[in-house]
Amino acid sequence: MARSTGDLVASFDVDESYVERIEPSYNVAPTDEVPLIIDRRHPEPDELSRKLVMARWGLVPPWAKDPKSGARLINARMETVTEKPSFRKAASRKRALVAADGYFEWQKTAGGKIPTYLHGADGELLAFAGLFENWPDPSLPEDHPDKWLRTFTIITTEATDSLGHIHDRTPLIVPPDLYADWLDPGTTAEADVRALLDAMPEPHLVPRTVSDKVNNVRNNGPELIEEAA
Repeated sequence: MARSTGDLVASFDVDESYVERIEPSYNVAPTDEVPLIIDRRHPEPDELSRKLVMARWGLVPPWAKDPKSGARLINARMETVTEKPSFRKAASRKRALVAADGYFEWQKTAGGKIPTYLHGADGELLAFAGLFENWPDPSLPEDHPDKWLRTFTIITTEATDSLGHIHDRTPLIVPPDLYADWLDPGTTAEADVRALLDAMPEPHLVPRTVSDKVNNVRNNGPELIEEAA
């Protein structure tokens, strides 16, 4: 993603930003830190505040002994996210939006795998449905600035017919008119969360064949999302 802090603040109606600068990244990998949009309620005054924060990709549940497990929990399946022990509490109370310009998939063909970049038709910013958690480092005192590690996972769903030929799964994308509903920490009942998940419309994305350089996380430049020759 190559958007500024100001772009995200404006696009998501952020009230409080805790991000000074966002470094452009065209090849985000697990354990990387990326911008996250969350809604939290302040007790005094009793009101919601939308925040822009940074979080590490790969969810670490608060009960985990160490953060190493997060590298494995980069995705959560929509079909079971309200049931799995690693995700169900976050699905109930800690939902987030993960801002992105697009994402990569590898399309399987008879001739091999084709690297494909999927993005909005008009270059619009996408918002993946995510969950976040705050993991307390037991080795640090309560007042230590690094006591809490914020991590997240991206919810995936079965790809529709228009994308299914590229990959069988796709990130669940939240449209702008559902941002507030998805982020609302007051929605906690499993049935209500399931209703939110089921309300997400089919995304309309455009595929673009790109260079196989994207397969190496050390490559990270705008050429990775350009159409391959």
